Amino acid sequence: MKKTILIIAVLCFWIRAHSQQVIEVDVCVYGGTSAGVIAAYTAQKLGKKAILIEPGQRLGGMTSGGLGYTDIGNKYAITGLARDFYRRIGQHYGKFEQWTFEPKVAEQTFKQYVKEGKVQVVYQKQLRDVKKNGTRITEIILEDSENQAAAAVTIRAKMFIDCGYEGDLMAKADVSYFVGREANADYNETINGVQLMDGHQVPNGIDPYKEKGRPESGLIWGVSDAKLEPSGTGDKKIQAYNYRICLTSNASNMIAITRPSNYDSTKYELAVRVFDVWPNRRKLNDYFIWSGMPNQKTDINNRNGFSTDMIGMNYEYPGASHAKRKEIIKAHEDYTKGLLYFYGHDPRVPKELRDEMLKWGYPKDEYTESGNWSPQLYVREARRMVGKYVMTQSNCEGKIVAQDAVGMAAYTMDSHNCQRLVVNGQVKNEGNVEVGGFGPYPISYGALVPKSSECTNLLVPVCLSGTHIAYGSIRMEPVFMVLAQSSATAAVMAIDTKKDVQDVNIPVLQKRLQDNPLADGSAFDILVDNDNEQLVTKTGEWNAVKHGGYGPSFLASSSPNASVVFKTTIARKGKYECMAYIPKIGDASSTVPFTVTAGKQKVDKVIKSAELVVVGQTSGEWVSLGAYTLAANETATVEVSTKNADGKIVADAIIWTPVKK
Repeated sequence: MKKTILIIAVLCFWIRAHSQQVIEVDVCVYGGTSAGVIAAYTAQKLGKKAILIEPGQRLGGMTSGGLGYTDIGNKYAITGLARDFYRRIGQHYGKFEQWTFEPKVAEQTFKQYVKEGKVQVVYQKQLRDVKKNGTRITEIILEDSENQAAAAVTIRAKMFIDCGYEGDLMAKADVSYFVGREANADYNETINGVQLMDGHQVPNGIDPYKEKGRPESGLIWGVSDAKLEPSGTGDKKIQAYNYRICLTSNASNMIAITRPSNYDSTKYELAVRVFDVWPNRRKLNDYFIWSGMPNQKTDINNRNGFSTDMIGMNYEYPGASHAKRKEIIKAHEDYTKGLLYFYGHDPRVPKELRDEMLKWGYPKDEYTESGNWSPQLYVREARRMVGKYVMTQSNCEGKIVAQDAVGMAAYTMDSHNCQRLVVNGQVKNEGNVEVGGFGPYPISYGALVPKSSECTNLLVPVCLSGTHIAYGSIRMEPVFMVLAQSSATAAVMAIDTKKDVQDVNIPVLQKRLQDNPLADGSAFDILVDNDNEQLVTKTGEWNAVKHGGYGPSFLASSSPNASVVFKTTIARKGKYECMAYIPKIGDASSTVPFTVTAGKQKVDKVIKSAELVVVGQTSGEWVSLGAYTLAANETATVEVSTKNADGKIVADAIIWTPVKK
């Protein structure tokens, strides 16, 4: 009898473990990153049944995982729902829009999208397998992220969108991809591959050996014995990962930074040697990018030669198993928590740094589901698809312009260090690249889709097709959201027209994105940029400034009697707030005069330059010129002039944004 009961119990367990729940949808989005939320929301709003798969417990990826000091590049590149996201963040803080924010506020905002879009979200499920019929994915099989013995879940869909940072769905669908750095010669580039530059570099004179001057003693922790290859050489090395750390100085909301259970102070020997070489650097901001967030919180990032980047410890991550990735993630968490404790308590740390660190702790109200520590490692780069089109350095620099644009990027070509090694008897970091100076540039739709011979119902807006150095410019959270919306819109079009994703009508896709920027049919910004020659009239002498404004350029003048008039026609009647973008420049006039003409209303508005407060990674801000009620097809103008100016006047961009009731 007991034997029979045992057999039945085992059989029941086997059936439960091997039975599968099957869910059928139109669009399956894998990865609950910022891009994943926007993709699922877009598909749902456009009338398709979408499902969002998040292997963890938290929506938003890095945007809700500590990266509150948003990498923007140029706000002009951030369109549609991505721009709407930062407007919603602004509403939370009582502003028009905001690009710096607390992790919990970002997570709450993504949950709003899920709720409003009625998106089905499946948490704690990771990818096990992908089934295909020819070049089409028919279904994906998910397993429980914590308990692989639990019943699997099968998702069947017409279209799939991979929004994970790792590109797991893409890889299991047998789509071509690359890991590491291409050689410069591969795509006619100049700053790919091995690059020994000065940025985020270890200062000269740092001995690499445990016992200084004694190679036989071995290398200190974190230093590799690899040989420095010639500049531009390709390899499989990955730029460093880290955590974007949220701490607080609010004592009533603080949990003390305590000694981790497996703390190892030898990991920080290089920091001690750097302190000795830099005796005058005694602020935390000398060793970390310590950016302030609202409510006495931080977004802390890597700075200089030894900081939060765990250089060289992530090479296995892109193609690793789920279990191995957890080990790598835990190693990064241990290193980072240990680093914070080291700065506050190790007697080898200068007292000024220890005292400053002890003013900070973990926020009680952040990451409450994961021990007040971010569950999201900053996976800056993993797999990159080799798709229908490959974005390269030439795209970033404007030498090649994609004609099938479905989004823009504008950030510096950026790579964190990839290895720490011995060069001429000294410790040196290799791989850091920061090259910018270009304006917004288009991202090809072809970079979001695989080759048609490989997969015809998959879009990849995060691990998209680009070289290492081009991806370093594109890989920003706002841009991922833009590309996710474009991908979801294309997926819906492919379903409706019964076409492969490679055959979507690009002009129609571009028009849909332009005409329906919020994916719900509602009106959004009407933008008039100074580069629009049809809608902008200049009088007098103006100089075009190519960097630091909104869009490709802004205009500046200190000539008398110069003016710029921005004209627009309002398609839908309603109440609109008129906003002007003002870059912060040197030698600016103390006042900037505007005249708004809207219907029968004519209003003079003077903006005081001293009151313009620029927050975050941007060079300017929107300022309100007032709200106006306009009829359908009514023309409105905004004039900015040098009248009574005591310095330079700028003319950049105007938007008319609907006032929500």
